[in-house]
Amino acid sequence: MSRIVALGERSRVKGFALAGVDILAAEDAAAAAAAFARLPDDTGVLILTPSAAAAIEAHLRRRRHLLWAVMPA
Repeated sequence: MSRIVALGERSRVKGFALAGVDILAAEDAAAAAAAFARLPDDTGVLILTPSAAAAIEAHLRRRRHLLWAVMPA
């Protein structure tokens, strides 16, 4: 089974934990890039805050099997 992960500012992603989503908190671009680098291989869905998406946009193409979505601003 694939894992679902939410990545971005803690205040925006913490509620997803209530639904069983793994949380990777990242308060700035460097933290978002570092969190994406340690994203588990079995991640199938990635939910991103807008700032996290902007920080890792170039890296998303490397994980072709990954379905990702950006939260509304």
